[in-house]
Amino acid sequence: MVIVFDAELWIWDARRGDSWTFVSLPAEESETVRDMTEGVRRGFGSLRVRARIGATTWTTSIFPDKGRAAYVLPVKKAVRRAQHLDPGHTTTVEVELLDL
Repeated sequence: MVIVFDAELWIWDARRGDSWTFVSLPAEESETVRDMTEGVRRGFGSLRVRARIGATTWTTSIFPDKGRAAYVLPVKKAVRRAQHLDPGHTTTVEVELLDL
């Protein structure tokens, strides 16, 4: 399953000093992911994904965020630098689920 969406980069409030930056998957797509991966158990409810922003592709995990009712994707500093992105910028994101 591949999901393509536009999202704003945001910093995780609990780790502001560390600049952990994320994008949130849309609520509807997050619900579909939950339905499709029911029973898959990994640490913190994570699911392995291949992500792409611009020309940069990397393997990571998405995590459920109950407060946002969505999965969130961490966007590491190397990706942000390569794509000239900062928190608050909106970008197109592609996420391919690997845990199916």
